[in-house]
Amino acid sequence: MLNDIYNKRIIELAGNIPRLGRLSDPDASATAHSKLCGSTVKVDLKMNGDTVTDFAHDVKACALGQASSSIMASHVVGSTASELRELRETVRKMLKENGAPPQGKWEEIKFLEPVRDYKARHASTLLTFDAVVDAIGQIEAKAKQPAAAQG
Repeated sequence: MLNDIYNKRIIELAGNIPRLGRLSDPDASATAHSKLCGSTVKVDLKMNGDTVTDFAHDVKACALGQASSSIMASHVVGSTASELRELRETVRKMLKENGAPPQGKWEEIKFLEPVRDYKARHASTLLTFDAVVDAIGQIEAKAKQPAAAQG
C-alpha cells in the first residue's frame, strides 16, 4: 500500500532536506530527471582527490526523491567516489533485485525499501544517487585531461 512507502520517516526526511541551493564554484554539476513523474534533482559537487568536500542540490521531486536527497545531503561530504558508486548500486539492487539496504552511515535508506514494490517510484528514488555519480564521473574525466586542455 502507498502508506508503506510514505511512512513517517520518509515524510520527516522530505521535510528537512539539508544543503539546499547551489554551490558558487562546483567542480561539477549534474542533473537527473525522471520522465515518469517529472522529478528533477540538480547536484553541485566539490572534491579533493577522491573525497567529497562540499555538496549542494536543488530538489524538485516527490517525497521519495526528497527523502533520498535528504539522506544523500546528510552524509555525502567526506564520502569517497568509490563509496558513492557502491551506494548507488546497493540502492538500485535494493529496489530492483530485492537486495539488502546499505549499512552504516547510509542505513536510513532502509526507510525507502518499501519502494521496491512500486516500480514507477524507482526512478525518483534513485535521482540523487545517479546525479552524484554523474558529477563524480565529470570530475574524474577533467582530472585525466592534460592541463592545457582544462582551460
